[in-house]
Amino acid sequence: ADYLDNGNNKMAIQQADKLLKKHKDLHCAKVLKAIGLQRTGKQDEAYALAQEVAALEPTDDNSLQALTILYREMHRPELVTKLYEAAVKKVPNSEEYHSHLFMAYARVGEYKKMQQAGMALYKIVPKNPYYFWSVMSLIMQSISAQDENLSKTMFLPLAERMVEKMVKEDKIEAEAEVELYYMILERLEKYQEALDVVRGKLGEKLTSELQSRENKCMAMYKKLCRWPECNALSRRLLLKNSDDWQFYITYFDSVFQLIDGSWTPPLEGEHSLEGEVHYSIEQAVKFIEERITEESKSSRPLRGPYLAKLELIKRLRCRGCNDEYKLGDPEELMFQYFKKFGDKPCCFTDLKVFVDLLPSSQYTKFISQLLEVIPLSATAESEIALPADIKALQQHLCVVQLSRLLGIYHTMDKKQKLTVVRELMFRYRHGLEFGKNCLKTELQFSDYYCLLAVHLLLDLWLEEGEEMAVWQCLTLLEEGLSHSPSNAQFKLLLIRIYCRLGAFEPVAELYSSLDAKHIQHDTIGYLLTRYAEALGHYAAASQSCNFALRFFHSNQKDTSEYIIQAYKYGAFEKIPEFIAFRNRLNSSLHFAQVRTERMLLDLLLEANISTSLEESIKSMSLSPEEDDIPWKDLRDNRDLTVLFNWDPKDRDISEEHRKLSLEEETLWLRIRSLTLRLVSGLPTLSHTIQPKNSEKTAENGVSSKIDTIRSLLQQLEAAVDSGKKFLEQKIQYPVLGPPPTRMAGFFSNGSCQCQTSLFYLVSDIYELDTNGLEDSAEVQERIGNGFKSLIEQLTDLFNKCKGDLIEVRDGTLKTQPNLLENLVFFVETISITLWVSSYCDGVLRPFKSNLQKKKKKKKETNVAMPPVFTHFLDYVTELQTLTSNVIDHIKGLEIILTALKLEELSLKDTLLLQEEKKFTKTVQGKVQSSYHHSVQEIGELLKKRLDTIKKLKI
Repeated sequence: ADYLDNGNNKMAIQQADKLLKKHKDLHCAKVLKAIGLQRTGKQDEAYALAQEVAALEPTDDNSLQALTILYREMHRPELVTKLYEAAVKKVPNSEEYHSHLFMAYARVGEYKKMQQAGMALYKIVPKNPYYFWSVMSLIMQSISAQDENLSKTMFLPLAERMVEKMVKEDKIEAEAEVELYYMILERLEKYQEALDVVRGKLGEKLTSELQSRENKCMAMYKKLCRWPECNALSRRLLLKNSDDWQFYITYFDSVFQLIDGSWTPPLEGEHSLEGEVHYSIEQAVKFIEERITEESKSSRPLRGPYLAKLELIKRLRCRGCNDEYKLGDPEELMFQYFKKFGDKPCCFTDLKVFVDLLPSSQYTKFISQLLEVIPLSATAESEIALPADIKALQQHLCVVQLSRLLGIYHTMDKKQKLTVVRELMFRYRHGLEFGKNCLKTELQFSDYYCLLAVHLLLDLWLEEGEEMAVWQCLTLLEEGLSHSPSNAQFKLLLIRIYCRLGAFEPVAELYSSLDAKHIQHDTIGYLLTRYAEALGHYAAASQSCNFALRFFHSNQKDTSEYIIQAYKYGAFEKIPEFIAFRNRLNSSLHFAQVRTERMLLDLLLEANISTSLEESIKSMSLSPEEDDIPWKDLRDNRDLTVLFNWDPKDRDISEEHRKLSLEEETLWLRIRSLTLRLVSGLPTLSHTIQPKNSEKTAENGVSSKIDTIRSLLQQLEAAVDSGKKFLEQKIQYPVLGPPPTRMAGFFSNGSCQCQTSLFYLVSDIYELDTNGLEDSAEVQERIGNGFKSLIEQLTDLFNKCKGDLIEVRDGTLKTQPNLLENLVFFVETISITLWVSSYCDGVLRPFKSNLQKKKKKKKETNVAMPPVFTHFLDYVTELQTLTSNVIDHIKGLEIILTALKLEELSLKDTLLLQEEKKFTKTVQGKVQSSYHHSVQEIGELLKKRLDTIKKLKI
């Protein structure tokens, strides 16, 4: 066992063998040996050995524990249940084995059996937790039941009765048990009963979370629409803590509900269960004013009361009241708020919510009013007035962010924008002085100046086509990163811009330095997987898919462990959350995309190069009939707001953009998934000798294979049509919004047309294969024309790849990343062409050898060769020539990229300071090197494909 713990598996196997020579039947030694075998990659031997021991139904703890470890490593948790089922039969009174059995069921989600195991445990050892394990398993059955009705009429009422029995017998001990009771009543929509539990004696046990009882009461009052109680409770809680924002929201919601319902308090007795109720705007105004007065006496400044006043004004405006209630002018209130909290980084996000209260004619005045109160002083060296300390710097930053949000920078012309960029960068560099003692992991105080300058330059690049601006963006970001190496915003923005320029090489390193953890592989993984393969970095693409897939696959196993821990510690309310989390990841859009792209990528790199297409497809257990993507439940878990952004509402990401992006991603995924399934159908068509009459072929099941392919082809046509319709809307996402898919390029460069016609060709060749060569002149001609038009389409596609990736125009670097994307599509289309061609080859070869045999028998020399053979030979020759031309073109690109001396680029822009020039050099070098890398990888792959063309001579 020590050897296994230290990872020395070979020694462990040797030691186990020694032991087994002396004691032939030592179960534990056999299992430890099996673990060693499993870890050295001998899965089959390990499994056989484990089953040998399991068949004997061991009951000693060591063997059981060791087998559990082994099965877990084999990802076969269902075998653990069998193991403990047997052990429990033999040792029926063992608490330990029963609880292991319960946990084994929990790993595989056998809720019904968990319920039984929990009760069996309770009978042996009447401890409360075991009883409630059983109750929780009933709730799990209700959650997983497909039939809503069944869960509400059977599982939940049964769980409720079980808990009630314990309540009546006064056996409720722990907080978790009360939580569970509350959860059952809430799911049964018995809100009044749930409220009674929380407010009653049992509710006294709810102590582990702050305000746990109050929050649960509030939730129930809302469900029951008991607004007086909502109001009184939130009022009471605000008196305790006037900074708790959620209760301000409930307070306002309830006041307006009561006003709209013209509620009045009863003549005598309490207003409500929770005490006094406010039911008019006057009372609300007075209440908020009192909170502000109270705040002025507090030892530390609180933001809540001031923001609550702005929130009330906003709500009154929505209801058409202007200033009847004398709450004050929003502009003045925001100004006062800034004076009080402007040096806090949260000041901007606080005010952002309320800027709509300002009339747009007042924007400039408002900003200058704010600037006047910031202590800035001009120095001898510069005309720009600078802050003397961090507080003043934060205040100034807040104003700059607000200027961007109010659209003041957006209305400037190019020259003004550049002046602002200069000023912001000057302030950024000056602000670095305050952060001299910052650790590497801390951000510099002035980082946002740099980010805002980059946002302005991005406007110039994307809206006014200023090519120089994008290089300046990268320059400033790389400079920022050198001073603040753990600033994630710099890295994320660099990733987006490099990808937009078609340079993937620097991105991989930036992404790994972000050190994305766990769920982030799903929320921001798209930044990587969308571009790696599209830009020809095949090795990096494989790696980034692996990162993501490893996370998704381990999620299954990990979630089971979380659920088991939740049972052990009685954190029952977390269990449904874990299950929901697992489902959300299983139906993740990104997971489906990565699975599909990963398989296409593997075929692209290996099929018919290192292994045959058939073997590759078999190893992925792909079949054209199966579709494992949950189309109806796809969840878009991408975080599209991960990049900071200070744009006004009309330029920001809207709900509409999210919807459209999800629609586009789903359409593209459908096209990719159908392409993959069509390719996986090719080997199923290959040669089996069949009788001529077609009834029998249907029985052989092969004709149904071609039907599958034909039906998939129709689906692909439909998906392509939907895709084209979608693109007709010409949607423009915001700069930092979701990146568009590769769909537009796929249609415009002709790859789509090409790939579809390839699968039609398959259908024709299959027809020739089943009906034979006699009387097939029409099919042969169709195939011949198919070959011809394919070569034309491929040549067109190649023409779309011609041009320079980087060129120097008027002293500026101009890049054409779409040429790279087209080249990548070309390689993919050529690969599919070759898989289809090798199917043709497989069909035509036997025909040819039969004809030659006939020729020899009849000793005739003038047996005419059917035209399809000449068509095929011509086509293969042209295919070879075309591919060689592309390879030469790529070599040419490599030579140009190597020879391009970027140092000689006179950076004419005098705006660049000396220290910026070195970063510009770095940035341009990175893009150049990345292009070079892409072109090399694409070239290598094409050469391998050229070798497979040479084998296609029938």
